[in-house]
Amino acid sequence: MELTSWNIPVLALRGLTVFPHMNLNFDVERPMSVRALEHAMENDQRIFLVTQREVGVAEPQEKDLYPVGTVSRVVQILRLSPTSVRVMVEGEHRARLKRLWQTSPYLQANVELLPEEIPSEAFSRSPRTEALLRQTINLFGEYAQQVGGIPEELQAAVLDCRDLGYLADYIAQNISIRPGDKQEILEETNPFLRLKRLNDFLARENDVLGFEKEMEGKVRGQLERSQREQILRTQIRVMQNELGETDDDDEIETYRSRIKELALPEETEEHLLKEVNRLAKQPFGSAEAAVCRNYLDVCLEMPWNVTTRERLNVAAARKILDRDHYGLQKVKERILETLAVRQMNPEGKGQIICLVGPPGVGKTSIAISIASALNRKLARLSLGGVRDEADIRGHRKTYIGAMPGRVVEAISRSGSMNPLLLLDEIDKLGNDYRGDPASALLEVLDSEQNNSFRDHFLEIPLDLSRVMFITTANTTSTIPRPLLDRMEVIELSSYTDEEKLQIARRHLLPKEMAEHGLKKTQLRVSDDALRAIIRDYTRESGVRQLERQIAALCRKTDMRLLTSTVKRVSITEKDLHALLGPARNPPALHTEQEEIGVVNGLAWTEAGGEILEVEVNVTEGSGKLELTGNLGDVMKESVQAALSCLRSRTAQLGIAGDFYKTKDIHVHFPEGAVPKDGPSAGIAIATALTSALTGRKIRAHLAMTGEITIRGRVLAIGGLKEKTMAALRNSVRTVIIPNDNVRDLDEIDQTVRAGLNFVPVTTVDEVLAAALAPQPVTVQPPAPEEPAAAFAPAREGNENAALRQ
Repeated sequence: MELTSWNIPVLALRGLTVFPHMNLNFDVERPMSVRALEHAMENDQRIFLVTQREVGVAEPQEKDLYPVGTVSRVVQILRLSPTSVRVMVEGEHRARLKRLWQTSPYLQANVELLPEEIPSEAFSRSPRTEALLRQTINLFGEYAQQVGGIPEELQAAVLDCRDLGYLADYIAQNISIRPGDKQEILEETNPFLRLKRLNDFLARENDVLGFEKEMEGKVRGQLERSQREQILRTQIRVMQNELGETDDDDEIETYRSRIKELALPEETEEHLLKEVNRLAKQPFGSAEAAVCRNYLDVCLEMPWNVTTRERLNVAAARKILDRDHYGLQKVKERILETLAVRQMNPEGKGQIICLVGPPGVGKTSIAISIASALNRKLARLSLGGVRDEADIRGHRKTYIGAMPGRVVEAISRSGSMNPLLLLDEIDKLGNDYRGDPASALLEVLDSEQNNSFRDHFLEIPLDLSRVMFITTANTTSTIPRPLLDRMEVIELSSYTDEEKLQIARRHLLPKEMAEHGLKKTQLRVSDDALRAIIRDYTRESGVRQLERQIAALCRKTDMRLLTSTVKRVSITEKDLHALLGPARNPPALHTEQEEIGVVNGLAWTEAGGEILEVEVNVTEGSGKLELTGNLGDVMKESVQAALSCLRSRTAQLGIAGDFYKTKDIHVHFPEGAVPKDGPSAGIAIATALTSALTGRKIRAHLAMTGEITIRGRVLAIGGLKEKTMAALRNSVRTVIIPNDNVRDLDEIDQTVRAGLNFVPVTTVDEVLAAALAPQPVTVQPPAPEEPAAAFAPAREGNENAALRQ
């Protein structure tokens, strides 16, 4: 073939590559490909065979074909059917596709022959070439051994060949590698590089075949072991049946005898025996048999008819509660009353108590103490974040991985049918598409119907009436009403500073010293230091932060004892700055000084009481009212109500009657990142507005709480105990409260009552009289006498009396 470039028919191959000097048979079905073969046979029998990039393209264009193919001679065509032929071709030369200039009725292109690089005689005999040939032979031998079925004449031809280029083409034509890899070999014209590239593909293919063979061996080995074990077990079972010695019969009889020994109620016993009979009928190794065994094992692990002897001794229980907890007198009394009822009527129904209080006040620990006082087994269930009803009632036993609910699991874990179950964080239950676990608890916590509780897994009645349930929560607002109605709520309020001091001295400090390896003689913390920690380094209702600060002191003590020669460390209040850093909770900024437009309100949170400052600024303007501080709708309405109340009293208060038109008022609640809502800041807002509009200062060491109406009445609020504790912590001396909350003062700790002066009020006029400082003498003339008289209770006349009606 003298021509280096000419027009020639093209046959596009799918998943097939033809190399020079190789013979190949393949079938052709596409009409365009058949016409290309016929045209080649009518001329010089030459055709250009090139591989498609994508096998799925039915009518390829130039972009769908690889750029390099093989000019081949059509040796023979055999027609298999009217639409398909089988062709034998012989590859001759590599060629590059220059342009595909015809696509119908068959492909025809202009191609250019690629010259073959012939290595020199010296290069062919070089050690490098010999090493490459040996590598190729070894890799091909390994490939043939792993694949199997390679003809011996093919292996012999590879061993005898010394032509690098031919050897690469020969092996590539006769092995199964990816079409893209074959195309890379075809496009390489340098024989040495071509054979080297083939070796890379062979090495990779050998690794893949090795991994496939290894995985196939593992799978086959597992199947063989499983089949062998199954055959052996079947043979053993047949022989045991022949001898009358079957393990299954022993297992069934064991289940039956265990059920009989439990002396269960008739319904429960019949149900379990029915499951045993079902297990006996199951074929060996069946999935249903495994389900039955698991179900029977779970049921028989329950502590049926096992109870602990309850210690019904009120005096002993009181000692245990006093030993484990300081304070909480009302809570202890309520629990002891429950024990007294149990002592008088041991057969009474189980009590369901809900301990509600801020974090860290000892709800969980007091439940543990109750279990110890009653001599009951304790099992704790954490309900925080539970969203699936099946966590309470369990899953049906037919499901894969089915298990009983948490209540049944806790009873089984406790080993007693009369344990104390502690349902922790019941206010943090969730719900979603899987059900409402709070609704599932309705039956569990109902003493009238929980004597026949049915778990979805057990499917047999379970008596929960002897179980004592104690739940804990931080707030009752998120507990569904039907569930809350089934529980007796006992509120645990915040600790006073004196109670925290005693708790730290009696419980926290000894505990942390023991955990940090300190003896009593090695660390001494003064009461003043503990009070300073409580006041300046913690601001909480419970004692968790206090415990962490004491732990920090113990760590510092360990370091000092190990790195110096001191044998004992004494910590006083002046040492705290060096050990714990600067005070984290400095006193309130506006508590100890008189200011205009700044009032200390009192707020209740889940963590206890807090000081809620109210700031009001009045400027010349057009009557705009701006509210900031991340306020809720109820608090915004309180500002509007206070403003409306003051507008009705402008003459009494000495405020310009058109202030709502000529003044811009800005009401701000500091700590703007914290959401705030509720009506109890009403009188604080009204007092701050009055102070800012009249220029009167607010008395120092004063705080207040109460809801206000547009008529000036002061309504009752909640959380008075926590709010007053917060006031005492922040150096407040006088607290203005609604008159309707006077009855709540009996519940306030005596330390708080002794440290605060309570001023009950019924109208906003009484609030202003108690909160605003006297009018300065040096006021701008003329100084109206009416507003000053309005704030003096001794001069209160019929007009003020009418306003209170």
